[in-house]
Amino acid sequence: MKIWFDSFLYLNDIRERYVGHIENFPRGEYECDPAPSIPSGDCYGVWSRYNTWTHFLPGQEYLSYVAEHRLQLANTLHIQPCDASHWLICNPIDAGNIAVIDEEALSLLGNFHMPTTLREGIVRRDASITHLLPIIYIFLNLRFLYDLDQEGVASSEQSGASTLSAWLHISNACNLACHYCYIPKSADHMEKNTSRQAVDAVIRSAVRHSYTGIHLKYAGGEAMLKLPQVIATHDYAQQQAQEHDLRLSASLLSNGTIMTQQMIAQLKERRIHVVISLDGIGAAHDQQRPYASGAKGSFAMVDRTISRLLASGLRPSINVTVSQRNIAGLPMLLAYILERDLHFTLSYYRENDCSASIIDLQFSEEQMIDGMSTALTYIENHLPRRRIIDSLIDKGDMRAPHHYTCGIGRDYLVINQRGEVAKCQADITRTITTIQADDPLHAIKTESTGMQAIDVDDKEGCNTCTWRYWCGGGCPLVTYRATGRNDLRSPNCAIYKALYPQAVRLEALRLLTYETPIVFENPFSEVNLIRR
Repeated sequence: MKIWFDSFLYLNDIRERYVGHIENFPRGEYECDPAPSIPSGDCYGVWSRYNTWTHFLPGQEYLSYVAEHRLQLANTLHIQPCDASHWLICNPIDAGNIAVIDEEALSLLGNFHMPTTLREGIVRRDASITHLLPIIYIFLNLRFLYDLDQEGVASSEQSGASTLSAWLHISNACNLACHYCYIPKSADHMEKNTSRQAVDAVIRSAVRHSYTGIHLKYAGGEAMLKLPQVIATHDYAQQQAQEHDLRLSASLLSNGTIMTQQMIAQLKERRIHVVISLDGIGAAHDQQRPYASGAKGSFAMVDRTISRLLASGLRPSINVTVSQRNIAGLPMLLAYILERDLHFTLSYYRENDCSASIIDLQFSEEQMIDGMSTALTYIENHLPRRRIIDSLIDKGDMRAPHHYTCGIGRDYLVINQRGEVAKCQADITRTITTIQADDPLHAIKTESTGMQAIDVDDKEGCNTCTWRYWCGGGCPLVTYRATGRNDLRSPNCAIYKALYPQAVRLEALRLLTYETPIVFENPFSEVNLIRR
Protein backbone atom coordinates (compact mmCIF):
# COMPACT_ATOMS: atom_id res chain seq x y z
CA MET A 1 0.00 0.00 0.00
CA LYS A 2 1.37 3.42 -0.98
CA ILE A 3 0.46 7.01 -0.17
CA TRP A 4 1.99 10.10 -1.79
CA PHE A 5 1.63 13.56 -0.25
CA ASP A 6 3.60 16.76 0.15
CA SER A 7 5.94 16.09 3.05
CA PHE A 8 6.80 19.75 3.47
CA LEU A 9 3.21 20.64 4.33
CA TYR A 10 2.23 17.71 6.52
CA LEU A 11 5.29 16.20 8.19
CA ASN A 12 5.38 18.74 11.02
CA ASP A 13 1.96 17.74 12.28
CA ILE A 14 2.44 14.03 11.75
CA ARG A 15 5.77 13.88 13.60
CA GLU A 16 4.18 15.37 16.72
CA ARG A 17 1.84 12.39 17.01
CA TYR A 18 4.18 9.57 16.06
CA VAL A 19 6.94 8.01 18.10
CA GLY A 20 9.67 7.49 15.55
CA HIS A 21 12.79 8.73 13.89
CA ILE A 22 13.19 11.49 11.34
CA GLU A 23 16.37 11.92 9.35
CA ASN A 24 17.21 15.25 7.73
CA PHE A 25 13.98 16.95 8.71
CA PRO A 26 13.07 19.75 6.25
CA ARG A 27 13.97 23.28 7.23
CA GLY A 28 11.80 26.19 6.08
CA GLU A 29 13.23 29.49 4.95
CA TYR A 30 11.57 32.56 3.50
CA GLU A 31 12.67 35.08 0.94
CA CYS A 32 11.19 37.90 2.96
CA ASP A 33 11.62 38.29 6.67
CA PRO A 34 9.96 37.78 8.98
CA ALA A 35 7.91 35.02 7.42
CA PRO A 36 4.13 35.07 7.78
CA SER A 37 2.40 32.02 9.24
CA ILE A 38 0.71 31.44 5.89
CA PRO A 39 2.83 32.85 3.04
CA SER A 40 1.10 35.66 1.24
CA GLY A 41 1.34 36.29 -2.45
CA ASP A 42 4.36 38.43 -1.68
CA CYS A 43 6.28 35.97 0.45
CA TYR A 44 6.98 32.41 -0.53
CA GLY A 45 8.52 29.57 1.41
CA VAL A 46 11.65 27.92 0.07
CA TRP A 47 12.30 24.48 1.49
CA SER A 48 15.32 22.24 1.66
CA ARG A 49 14.71 18.57 0.93
CA TYR A 50 14.92 15.70 3.40
CA ASN A 51 16.00 12.19 2.55
CA THR A 52 14.15 9.58 4.55
CA TRP A 53 11.31 9.05 6.94
CA THR A 54 11.53 5.73 8.74
CA HIS A 55 9.94 3.58 11.43
CA PHE A 56 6.92 5.74 12.23
CA LEU A 57 4.58 4.06 14.69
CA PRO A 58 1.75 5.65 16.66
CA GLY A 59 2.28 6.15 20.36
CA GLN A 60 0.86 3.63 22.82
CA GLU A 61 -1.69 6.10 24.18
CA TYR A 62 -3.10 6.56 20.71
CA LEU A 63 -3.15 2.79 20.13
CA SER A 64 -5.18 2.33 23.27
CA TYR A 65 -8.17 4.39 22.21
CA VAL A 66 -8.41 5.01 18.48
CA ALA A 67 -8.94 1.35 17.64
CA GLU A 68 -12.29 1.46 19.41
CA HIS A 69 -13.41 4.84 18.10
CA ARG A 70 -15.96 5.26 15.34
CA LEU A 71 -14.31 6.44 12.15
CA GLN A 72 -16.02 7.83 9.05
CA LEU A 73 -14.97 8.96 5.61
CA ALA A 74 -15.25 12.73 5.21
CA ASN A 75 -18.43 13.41 3.26
CA THR A 76 -16.73 16.33 1.51
CA LEU A 77 -13.94 14.17 0.14
CA HIS A 78 -13.03 14.71 -3.51
CA ILE A 79 -11.66 11.64 -5.29
CA GLN A 80 -10.73 11.47 -8.97
CA PRO A 81 -8.56 9.03 -10.94
CA CYS A 82 -4.99 9.97 -11.90
CA ASP A 83 -4.52 6.85 -14.00
CA ALA A 84 -5.66 3.23 -13.97
CA SER A 85 -4.09 2.45 -10.59
CA HIS A 86 -3.80 5.75 -8.69
CA TRP A 87 -6.38 8.14 -7.26
CA LEU A 88 -6.18 11.77 -6.26
CA ILE A 89 -7.81 12.42 -2.91
CA CYS A 90 -8.38 15.70 -1.10
CA ASN A 91 -10.79 17.39 1.27
CA PRO A 92 -11.11 21.01 0.08
CA ILE A 93 -13.70 21.82 2.73
CA ASP A 94 -11.39 20.84 5.58
CA ALA A 95 -7.58 20.91 5.72
CA GLY A 96 -7.26 20.90 1.93
CA ASN A 97 -4.52 18.28 1.91
CA ILE A 98 -3.91 16.63 -1.46
CA ALA A 99 -2.63 13.08 -1.69
CA VAL A 100 -2.41 10.17 -4.10
CA ILE A 101 -3.33 6.65 -3.04
CA ASP A 102 -3.15 3.26 -4.71
CA GLU A 103 -5.95 0.74 -5.17
CA GLU A 104 -5.29 -1.00 -1.85
CA ALA A 105 -5.50 2.26 0.11
CA LEU A 106 -8.68 3.23 -1.72
CA SER A 107 -10.19 -0.12 -0.80
CA LEU A 108 -9.30 0.40 2.87
CA LEU A 109 -10.97 3.82 2.93
CA GLY A 110 -14.07 2.28 1.41
CA ASN A 111 -14.78 0.50 4.71
CA PHE A 112 -15.65 3.79 6.39
CA HIS A 113 -18.50 5.28 4.38
CA MET A 114 -20.61 4.84 7.50
CA PRO A 115 -19.45 5.27 11.13
CA THR A 116 -17.35 2.17 11.75
CA THR A 117 -14.70 1.13 14.25
CA LEU A 118 -11.43 -0.17 12.91
CA ARG A 119 -12.26 -3.58 14.32
CA GLU A 120 -15.58 -3.63 12.43
CA GLY A 121 -13.95 -2.31 9.29
CA ILE A 122 -11.45 -5.14 9.00
CA VAL A 123 -13.63 -8.00 10.20
CA ARG A 124 -13.51 -9.60 6.75
CA ARG A 125 -9.77 -9.07 6.35
CA ASP A 126 -6.84 -11.08 7.59
CA ALA A 127 -5.36 -8.09 9.39
CA SER A 128 -4.21 -6.88 12.76
CA ILE A 129 -5.62 -3.64 14.14
CA THR A 130 -2.16 -2.71 15.36
CA HIS A 131 -0.75 -3.21 11.89
CA LEU A 132 -3.33 -0.94 10.27
CA LEU A 133 -3.21 1.90 12.80
CA PRO A 134 -0.30 3.78 11.16
CA ILE A 135 -2.21 3.87 7.88
CA ILE A 136 -5.46 4.93 9.53
CA TYR A 137 -3.64 7.58 11.49
CA ILE A 138 -2.26 9.19 8.35
CA PHE A 139 -5.76 9.31 6.87
CA LEU A 140 -7.03 10.92 10.07
CA ASN A 141 -4.19 13.40 10.08
CA LEU A 142 -4.85 14.35 6.46
CA ARG A 143 -8.56 14.75 7.35
CA PHE A 144 -9.73 12.11 4.91
CA LEU A 145 -11.18 10.17 7.86
CA TYR A 146 -12.85 11.69 10.91
CA ASP A 147 -12.63 10.27 14.43
CA LEU A 148 -16.20 10.75 15.60
CA ASP A 149 -15.38 9.96 19.23
CA GLN A 150 -12.40 12.26 19.64
CA GLU A 151 -13.16 15.21 21.89
CA GLY A 152 -12.14 18.76 21.18
CA VAL A 153 -11.21 18.40 17.52
CA ALA A 154 -9.99 21.77 16.36
CA SER A 155 -11.20 23.36 13.17
CA SER A 156 -8.76 23.16 10.29
CA GLU A 157 -9.39 26.73 9.24
CA GLN A 158 -6.58 29.12 10.05
CA SER A 159 -7.25 31.63 12.78
CA GLY A 160 -7.41 35.36 12.19
CA ALA A 161 -4.54 36.99 10.35
CA SER A 162 -1.57 38.01 12.46
CA THR A 163 -0.34 40.52 9.85
CA LEU A 164 -1.97 43.77 8.79
CA SER A 165 -1.20 44.52 5.14
CA ALA A 166 -1.13 47.97 3.59
CA TRP A 167 -0.84 49.11 -0.01
CA LEU A 168 1.15 52.35 -0.24
CA HIS A 169 0.38 54.11 -3.52
CA ILE A 170 3.73 55.85 -3.96
CA SER A 171 3.03 57.55 -7.28
CA ASN A 172 0.50 57.97 -10.07
CA ALA A 173 3.30 58.31 -12.61
CA CYS A 174 4.40 55.44 -14.85
CA ASN A 175 6.62 55.04 -17.90
CA LEU A 176 4.27 52.40 -19.36
CA ALA A 177 0.72 52.74 -20.64
CA CYS A 178 -0.67 49.28 -19.88
CA HIS A 179 -4.02 48.85 -21.56
CA TYR A 180 -5.78 47.38 -18.53
CA CYS A 181 -4.39 49.72 -15.86
CA TYR A 182 -7.00 51.34 -13.61
CA ILE A 183 -4.83 54.32 -12.58
CA PRO A 184 -5.26 57.63 -14.48
CA LYS A 185 -1.65 58.77 -14.89
CA SER A 186 -0.39 62.03 -13.40
CA ALA A 187 2.67 63.43 -11.66
CA ASP A 188 1.04 63.10 -8.23
CA HIS A 189 3.10 61.19 -5.70
CA MET A 190 3.28 60.53 -1.97
CA GLU A 191 5.28 63.21 -0.18
CA LYS A 192 7.75 62.31 2.58
CA ASN A 193 5.51 63.52 5.40
CA THR A 194 2.53 61.66 3.95
CA SER A 195 4.46 58.40 3.68
CA ARG A 196 5.61 58.64 7.29
CA GLN A 197 2.12 59.44 8.48
CA ALA A 198 0.85 56.48 6.45
CA VAL A 199 3.29 54.18 8.24
CA ASP A 200 2.24 55.65 11.59
CA ALA A 201 -1.42 55.03 10.74
CA VAL A 202 -0.78 51.42 9.78
CA ILE A 203 1.11 50.83 13.02
CA ARG A 204 -1.61 52.50 15.12
CA SER A 205 -4.22 50.17 13.67
CA ALA A 206 -1.93 47.15 13.95
CA VAL A 207 -1.35 47.81 17.65
CA ARG A 208 -5.01 48.64 18.30
CA HIS A 209 -6.18 45.36 16.71
CA SER A 210 -3.40 43.20 18.22
CA TYR A 211 -1.61 42.27 15.01
CA THR A 212 1.92 41.00 15.49
CA GLY A 213 3.24 42.16 12.13
CA ILE A 214 2.70 44.53 9.22
CA HIS A 215 3.33 44.00 5.52
CA LEU A 216 3.83 47.01 3.26
CA LYS A 217 3.27 46.86 -0.50
CA TYR A 218 4.98 49.69 -2.36
CA ALA A 219 3.11 50.31 -5.59
CA GLY A 220 1.84 52.83 -8.11
CA GLY A 221 1.95 53.80 -10.95
CA GLU A 222 5.56 52.68 -11.07
CA ALA A 223 7.06 52.71 -7.58
CA MET A 224 10.62 52.44 -8.94
CA LEU A 225 10.30 55.97 -10.33
CA LYS A 226 10.29 57.09 -6.69
CA LEU A 227 12.69 54.54 -5.23
CA PRO A 228 14.43 57.03 -2.88
CA GLN A 229 11.01 57.73 -1.37
CA VAL A 230 10.34 53.97 -1.07
CA ILE A 231 13.68 53.41 0.66
CA ALA A 232 13.17 56.30 3.08
CA THR A 233 9.65 55.09 3.88
CA HIS A 234 10.82 51.54 4.45
CA ASP A 235 13.69 52.58 6.71
CA TYR A 236 11.26 54.66 8.77
CA ALA A 237 8.81 51.74 8.90
CA GLN A 238 11.56 49.42 10.10
CA GLN A 239 12.45 51.79 12.91
CA GLN A 240 8.82 52.25 13.97
CA ALA A 241 8.02 48.53 13.74
CA GLN A 242 10.92 47.74 16.06
CA GLU A 243 9.77 50.36 18.54
CA HIS A 244 6.28 48.83 18.58
CA ASP A 245 7.51 45.22 18.66
CA LEU A 246 5.98 44.41 15.26
CA ARG A 247 7.38 42.22 12.52
CA LEU A 248 7.85 44.04 9.21
CA SER A 249 7.88 42.54 5.74
CA ALA A 250 7.54 44.35 2.44
CA SER A 251 7.18 43.94 -1.28
CA LEU A 252 7.54 46.25 -4.24
CA LEU A 253 5.37 45.94 -7.34
CA SER A 254 7.14 47.00 -10.51
CA ASN A 255 6.86 46.86 -14.29
CA GLY A 256 10.52 45.84 -14.31
CA THR A 257 11.78 48.30 -16.92
CA ILE A 258 14.01 50.70 -14.95
CA MET A 259 15.69 48.60 -12.28
CA THR A 260 19.43 49.24 -12.15
CA GLN A 261 21.97 47.13 -10.30
CA GLN A 262 22.26 49.80 -7.61
CA MET A 263 18.49 49.79 -7.12
CA ILE A 264 18.48 46.01 -6.80
CA ALA A 265 21.20 46.20 -4.16
CA GLN A 266 19.13 48.66 -2.12
CA LEU A 267 16.08 46.39 -2.24
CA LYS A 268 18.10 43.29 -1.41
CA GLU A 269 19.77 44.98 1.55
CA ARG A 270 16.33 45.66 3.03
CA ARG A 271 14.89 42.28 2.05
CA ILE A 272 12.09 43.91 0.06
CA HIS A 273 10.50 41.26 -2.12
CA VAL A 274 10.08 42.23 -5.79
CA VAL A 275 6.96 41.43 -7.82
CA ILE A 276 7.33 41.93 -11.57
CA SER A 277 4.43 42.21 -14.02
CA LEU A 278 5.00 40.02 -17.07
CA ASP A 279 2.16 39.15 -19.45
CA GLY A 280 3.92 37.14 -22.13
CA ILE A 281 7.07 36.66 -24.15
CA GLY A 282 8.02 39.34 -26.67
CA ALA A 283 5.02 40.72 -28.54
CA ALA A 284 2.54 38.95 -26.25
CA HIS A 285 3.79 41.14 -23.39
CA ASP A 286 4.37 44.27 -25.44
CA GLN A 287 0.83 44.41 -26.83
CA GLN A 288 -0.62 44.81 -23.32
CA ARG A 289 2.21 46.77 -21.70
CA PRO A 290 3.61 49.34 -24.19
CA TYR A 291 5.72 52.36 -23.28
CA ALA A 292 3.82 55.58 -22.66
CA SER A 293 6.19 57.31 -25.08
CA GLY A 294 5.30 54.93 -27.90
CA ALA A 295 8.82 53.49 -27.91
CA LYS A 296 9.58 49.83 -28.67
CA GLY A 297 8.12 47.06 -26.53
CA SER A 298 9.02 46.70 -22.87
CA PHE A 299 9.62 42.93 -22.73
CA ALA A 300 13.36 43.14 -23.41
CA MET A 301 13.89 45.44 -20.43
CA VAL A 302 11.74 43.29 -18.14
CA ASP A 303 13.68 40.19 -19.17
CA ARG A 304 16.94 41.99 -18.41
CA THR A 305 15.66 43.02 -14.97
CA ILE A 306 14.59 39.48 -14.10
CA SER A 307 18.04 38.21 -15.09
CA ARG A 308 19.68 40.91 -12.96
CA LEU A 309 17.52 40.08 -9.96
CA LEU A 310 18.30 36.37 -10.21
CA ALA A 311 22.01 37.03 -10.62
CA SER A 312 21.88 39.21 -7.50
CA GLY A 313 20.20 36.51 -5.43
CA LEU A 314 16.89 38.39 -5.24
CA ARG A 315 14.34 36.02 -6.74
CA PRO A 316 11.28 37.94 -7.96
CA SER A 317 7.70 36.79 -8.20
CA ILE A 318 5.82 37.21 -11.46
CA ASN A 319 2.31 38.60 -11.72
CA VAL A 320 0.53 37.73 -14.98
CA THR A 321 -2.64 39.51 -16.04
CA VAL A 322 -4.52 37.08 -18.29
CA SER A 323 -6.81 38.58 -20.91
CA GLN A 324 -8.40 37.46 -24.15
CA ARG A 325 -5.48 39.10 -25.90
CA ASN A 326 -2.59 37.17 -24.33
CA ILE A 327 -4.11 33.88 -23.18
CA ALA A 328 -2.89 31.96 -26.24
CA GLY A 329 0.69 32.81 -25.26
CA LEU A 330 0.45 31.40 -21.73
CA PRO A 331 2.29 28.12 -22.50
CA MET A 332 5.31 30.04 -23.79
CA LEU A 333 5.24 32.36 -20.77
CA LEU A 334 4.95 29.42 -18.36
CA ALA A 335 7.96 27.82 -20.04
CA TYR A 336 9.94 31.00 -19.27
CA ILE A 337 8.71 31.10 -15.66
CA LEU A 338 9.23 27.41 -14.90
CA GLU A 339 12.68 27.35 -16.50
CA ARG A 340 13.75 30.07 -14.05
CA ASP A 341 11.85 28.51 -11.13
CA LEU A 342 9.97 31.74 -10.44
CA HIS A 343 6.93 32.02 -8.21
CA PHE A 344 3.96 33.43 -10.09
CA THR A 345 0.29 34.31 -9.93
CA LEU A 346 -2.27 34.33 -12.73
CA SER A 347 -4.78 37.18 -12.34
CA TYR A 348 -7.71 37.50 -14.70
CA TYR A 349 -8.26 40.85 -16.40
CA ARG A 350 -10.76 43.06 -14.57
CA GLU A 351 -12.57 45.69 -16.59
CA ASN A 352 -12.33 49.21 -15.16
CA ASP A 353 -13.18 52.77 -16.17
CA CYS A 354 -9.83 53.27 -17.89
CA SER A 355 -10.01 50.07 -19.96
CA ALA A 356 -13.73 49.60 -20.65
CA SER A 357 -13.41 50.82 -24.25
CA ILE A 358 -10.77 48.18 -25.13
CA ILE A 359 -12.97 45.30 -26.24
CA ASP A 360 -10.34 42.62 -26.94
CA LEU A 361 -9.20 42.35 -23.32
CA GLN A 362 -12.41 40.89 -21.86
CA PHE A 363 -12.64 37.11 -22.16
CA SER A 364 -15.57 34.72 -22.36
CA GLU A 365 -15.94 31.68 -20.10
CA GLU A 366 -15.14 29.38 -23.01
CA GLN A 367 -12.04 31.35 -24.00
CA MET A 368 -10.63 31.33 -20.47
CA ILE A 369 -11.39 27.66 -19.83
CA ASP A 370 -9.92 26.58 -23.18
CA GLY A 371 -6.88 28.82 -22.84
CA MET A 372 -6.15 27.82 -19.27
CA SER A 373 -6.68 24.13 -20.08
CA THR A 374 -4.04 24.43 -22.80
CA ALA A 375 -1.68 26.10 -20.33
CA LEU A 376 -2.28 23.36 -17.74
CA THR A 377 -1.58 20.72 -20.38
CA TYR A 378 1.78 22.38 -20.99
CA ILE A 379 2.55 22.19 -17.26
CA GLU A 380 1.54 18.51 -17.20
CA ASN A 381 4.17 17.84 -19.85
CA HIS A 382 6.78 19.90 -17.96
CA LEU A 383 6.00 19.22 -14.31
CA PRO A 384 8.10 21.27 -11.88
CA ARG A 385 9.45 19.75 -8.67
CA ARG A 386 7.92 22.34 -6.41
CA ARG A 387 4.23 22.85 -5.74
CA ILE A 388 2.63 25.47 -8.02
CA ILE A 389 -1.06 24.60 -7.68
CA ASP A 390 -1.69 27.74 -5.61
CA SER A 391 -0.58 29.89 -8.55
CA LEU A 392 -2.83 28.43 -11.22
CA ILE A 393 -6.34 29.75 -10.57
CA ASP A 394 -7.27 33.40 -10.32
CA LYS A 395 -7.62 34.44 -6.66
CA GLY A 396 -7.45 30.81 -5.53
CA ASP A 397 -5.30 29.63 -2.64
CA MET A 398 -5.16 25.97 -1.63
CA ARG A 399 -2.59 26.22 1.17
CA ALA A 400 -5.24 26.50 3.86
CA PRO A 401 -9.04 26.77 4.01
CA HIS A 402 -10.31 30.34 4.05
CA HIS A 403 -13.73 32.00 3.96
CA TYR A 404 -12.61 35.17 2.16
CA THR A 405 -10.69 35.66 -1.07
CA CYS A 406 -8.55 38.51 0.22
CA GLY A 407 -8.15 40.87 3.16
CA ILE A 408 -10.34 43.75 1.99
CA GLY A 409 -12.54 45.14 4.72
CA ARG A 410 -10.75 43.06 7.35
CA ASP A 411 -6.93 43.01 7.35
CA TYR A 412 -6.01 45.42 4.57
CA LEU A 413 -5.55 49.15 4.03
CA VAL A 414 -5.02 50.94 0.72
CA ILE A 415 -3.44 54.37 1.14
CA ASN A 416 -3.28 56.69 -1.86
CA GLN A 417 -0.70 59.38 -2.54
CA ARG A 418 -2.75 61.98 -0.64
CA GLY A 419 -3.11 59.87 2.50
CA GLU A 420 -6.70 58.83 1.84
CA VAL A 421 -7.61 55.25 2.72
CA ALA A 422 -9.61 52.85 0.54
CA LYS A 423 -10.57 49.18 0.81
CA CYS A 424 -9.06 47.95 -2.46
CA GLN A 425 -6.32 49.22 -4.76
CA ALA A 426 -8.51 48.47 -7.80
CA ASP A 427 -11.13 50.80 -6.27
CA ILE A 428 -8.65 53.33 -4.95
CA THR A 429 -10.74 56.38 -5.88
CA ARG A 430 -13.46 55.32 -3.42
CA THR A 431 -11.89 56.40 -0.15
CA ILE A 432 -13.37 55.76 3.30
CA THR A 433 -11.13 57.63 5.72
CA THR A 434 -7.65 59.17 5.97
CA ILE A 435 -4.37 58.46 7.70
CA GLN A 436 -5.23 61.21 10.18
CA ALA A 437 -7.88 58.96 11.72
CA ASP A 438 -7.02 57.46 15.08
CA ASP A 439 -7.76 53.97 13.73
CA PRO A 440 -8.16 53.78 9.92
CA LEU A 441 -8.70 50.02 10.01
CA HIS A 442 -11.75 50.43 12.24
CA ALA A 443 -13.27 52.79 9.66
CA ILE A 444 -12.58 50.27 6.90
CA LYS A 445 -14.06 47.39 8.88
CA THR A 446 -17.24 49.25 9.82
CA GLU A 447 -17.97 50.90 6.46
CA SER A 448 -21.13 49.22 5.17
CA THR A 449 -21.87 50.65 1.72
CA GLY A 450 -20.72 49.46 -1.69
CA MET A 451 -18.37 46.50 -1.99
CA GLN A 452 -18.22 44.34 1.13
CA ALA A 453 -16.24 41.30 2.23
CA ILE A 454 -18.78 38.49 2.62
CA ASP A 455 -18.09 35.05 4.09
CA VAL A 456 -18.20 32.55 1.23
CA ASP A 457 -20.72 30.50 3.22
CA ASP A 458 -23.11 33.45 2.96
CA LYS A 459 -22.80 33.79 -0.81
CA GLU A 460 -25.60 32.48 -2.98
CA GLY A 461 -24.23 29.77 -5.25
CA CYS A 462 -21.09 29.32 -3.15
CA ASN A 463 -22.25 27.80 0.11
CA THR A 464 -22.56 24.26 -1.24
CA CYS A 465 -19.55 24.30 -3.57
CA THR A 466 -16.75 21.77 -3.06
CA TRP A 467 -14.09 24.37 -3.79
CA ARG A 468 -15.44 27.30 -1.76
CA TYR A 469 -12.73 27.37 0.93
CA TRP A 470 -9.99 27.44 -1.71
CA CYS A 471 -11.78 29.96 -3.92
CA GLY A 472 -13.26 32.20 -1.23
CA GLY A 473 -15.97 33.31 -3.66
CA GLY A 474 -13.73 35.15 -6.12
CA CYS A 475 -12.81 38.83 -6.30
CA PRO A 476 -15.49 40.78 -4.36
CA LEU A 477 -14.99 43.87 -6.52
CA VAL A 478 -15.61 41.95 -9.75
CA THR A 479 -18.80 40.48 -8.29
CA TYR A 480 -20.07 43.80 -6.98
CA ARG A 481 -19.40 45.68 -10.21
CA ALA A 482 -21.06 42.97 -12.29
CA THR A 483 -24.13 42.38 -10.11
CA GLY A 484 -24.49 45.27 -7.67
CA ARG A 485 -24.54 42.66 -4.88
CA ASN A 486 -21.98 41.21 -2.49
CA ASP A 487 -23.74 37.97 -1.62
CA LEU A 488 -23.53 36.25 -5.01
CA ARG A 489 -20.97 33.90 -6.48
CA SER A 490 -18.30 35.31 -8.78
CA PRO A 491 -19.09 35.91 -12.47
CA ASN A 492 -16.04 33.66 -13.04
CA CYS A 493 -17.54 30.79 -11.03
CA ALA A 494 -17.98 28.44 -14.01
CA ILE A 495 -14.34 29.01 -14.96
CA TYR A 496 -13.13 28.17 -11.47
CA LYS A 497 -15.27 25.02 -11.26
CA ALA A 498 -13.92 23.82 -14.60
CA LEU A 499 -10.28 24.44 -13.66
CA TYR A 500 -10.02 23.22 -10.05
CA PRO A 501 -10.19 19.49 -10.96
CA GLN A 502 -7.53 20.05 -13.61
CA ALA A 503 -5.30 21.92 -11.17
CA VAL A 504 -5.51 19.31 -8.39
CA ARG A 505 -4.79 16.61 -10.96
CA LEU A 506 -1.54 18.41 -11.82
CA GLU A 507 -0.57 18.41 -8.15
CA ALA A 508 -1.32 14.69 -7.96
CA LEU A 509 0.89 14.02 -10.97
CA ARG A 510 3.66 16.11 -9.38
CA LEU A 511 3.43 14.04 -6.20
CA LEU A 512 3.61 10.81 -8.19
CA THR A 513 6.58 12.09 -10.16
CA TYR A 514 8.74 13.63 -7.45
CA GLU A 515 7.55 12.59 -3.98
CA THR A 516 8.74 9.36 -2.43
CA PRO A 517 5.66 7.47 -1.24
CA ILE A 518 5.07 6.14 2.22
CA VAL A 519 5.08 2.38 1.70
CA PHE A 520 3.28 -0.07 3.94
CA GLU A 521 4.65 -3.53 3.23
CA ASN A 522 1.91 -6.17 3.57
CA PRO A 523 -0.28 -3.99 5.80
CA PHE A 524 -2.86 -6.72 6.28
CA SER A 525 -0.37 -9.18 7.72
CA GLU A 526 2.52 -7.23 9.22
CA VAL A 527 3.46 -3.63 9.73
CA ASN A 528 6.57 -2.22 8.12
CA LEU A 529 6.25 1.47 7.40
CA ILE A 530 9.18 2.79 5.39
CA ARG A 531 10.22 5.66 3.18
CA ARG A 532 11.88 4.38 0.01
